[in-house]
Parts: sequence; structure tokens; C-alpha cells
Amino acid sequence: MSSRDQILQRMRQRRGGALSTPEKDFTPLKRPEWTTEEKLARFRAAMEPVHGEIHDCRNRDWVADLAELLQSRQASTLLVGNGPEPLATLSSSAATLPELVVYDEPVASWKEHLFRNLDAGLTTTRGGIAETGSLILWPDASEPRLISLVPPIHVALLKATELYGTLSDAMAEQDWSSGMPTNALLVSGPSKTADIEQTLAYGVHGPRELIVLVIE
Repeated sequence: MSSRDQILQRMRQRRGGALSTPEKDFTPLKRPEWTTEEKLARFRAAMEPVHGEIHDCRNRDWVADLAELLQSRQASTLLVGNGPEPLATLSSSAATLPELVVYDEPVASWKEHLFRNLDAGLTTTRGGIAETGSLILWPDASEPRLISLVPPIHVALLKATELYGTLSDAMAEQDWSSGMPTNALLVSGPSKTADIEQTLAYGVHGPRELIVLVIE
């Protein structure tokens, strides 16, 4: 029997056997039950190395902190959603804030202003993930995703009580399976890319800065 015939014979013999599929375990990794302080420490340790800026405002007026941070950056306009909060809190504050610009019309009617004349955008969050240092953004009609994507500075409000150990924990505790928005965003720092000579650069195609205010 030629070498060719031997090879073909072995192939015919093997074709008859059924291939077995290896078992796979997709169970999420379990993490310890971290305290709020431990979650915040891990969240900070993961986000700050990628240029995320975190301020703990739990015992202070977060609006006053926001005003100070934006003044230091000479921001003259702040884009906010048209929902009840945080717009009501901002409007009633005595802090010296930039001009508040409310996102209350279709993007096509004010695209030029949106992309050229706004210095900062403020969003709420659905929580944060301690393991990866990520924010969960849940855009809707009252707070479109462009608020976090277009202005050079993105400020996010994060409740300390809504820090989760892992993404799996957040999905389970918030019951994501019951309904999600068109875009659920995970944000782990300002925009960045390594497309040019594989050199990591920040603020190339989105916010140059990400500021997280941790509040109660």
C-alpha cells in the first residue's frame, strides 16, 4: 500500500468517530464581599492609572466641588440632561457654576453648538465596577449618550452605595435581564487610542478628561 493510500485509509477511519465537545464552565468568578471602602479603593486603583480623576464628595457639597473643578479648568459651559436630577440640584445651588446648557432638543438642530462650544458634560451613572474601575452609563432620552462623548470634559456622578464588585454583580443586583437601553456604556477612563505607532494617546476622539464625583 502506498503512502497516499495509507493516509487516505487513516482519514476514512477517523471520519467515522464522533467528536466530543469539551465541557465549558461559564460561571462568573466569585469575589469576596468587599465593603464600600474596599470597593472604592479598588475602583480608584484601577481607574486612576488610566487618567481617570476621582473625588470623594460624600461628606461635602458635590456641587461646590464640581464648581471648583470646572473653574480650575476655565470651563464656561456645562451640558446636562433634561431630567429632574441633577438639573434641579444644579439650578438651586449657590455655587458659581459655568453656564448650564440643557440637552432638550434633537442633535440635528444644534450640532454645531454641541460639538464646538461646550466645555464639559455632566452625567449620572448606573453604578461602578470595583474590579475594573469602570462606570456604568445608562443613556436615555433625558440624558443622551452624547453628553458623555462630545464635551472635552466628562464629569460623572457615582453613588458610593452603587459600587459593585464585578460586572456580574451589577447585572444580577440591578436585574439587567428585565430590560436594557439601546446603549449601555462601560467607561474606564478618558478616550484613548494606540492606532498611531502603537503609542497610547489620551483624548483623541472623545473626552480628554474623566472626573468622577463619588457621592451618597
